[in-house]
Amino acid sequence: QVYLVESGGRLVQAGGSLRLSCAATGRTFSTYNMGWFRQAPGKEREFVAAISRSTGNTYYVDSVKGRFTISRDNAKNTVYLQMNSLKPEDTAVYYCAAQKRVVVTTRPHEYEYWGPGTQVTVSS
Repeated sequence: QVYLVESGGRLVQAGGSLRLSCAATGRTFSTYNMGWFRQAPGKEREFVAAISRSTGNTYYVDSVKGRFTISRDNAKNTVYLQMNSLKPEDTAVYYCAAQKRVVVTTRPHEYEYWGPGTQVTVSS
């Protein structure tokens, strides 16, 4: 069992930066692939980024490549999402999620554990 809590979301101007954090409980954090998803009002939850439990390989949706960076600190049981050059279309509730699979996937239903989310609002 893994419990996840996100933090760091707030109102920011377009072009600005934010770093989201997701703290996990439990001693098995390093055995989970970790992902970030987001959901804007009236839209489906979408994949943003993920990081492998074993290789540290990272994966991004095309719309954030070059602007967002996912990282993890297994000693602190924390995964981060550094977001630069933010755009109004990045406005959403951001969720972190954990999955225990050999291969990282990007579909929300394939993640077993979710945090409650943190709101990111980018003003134009």
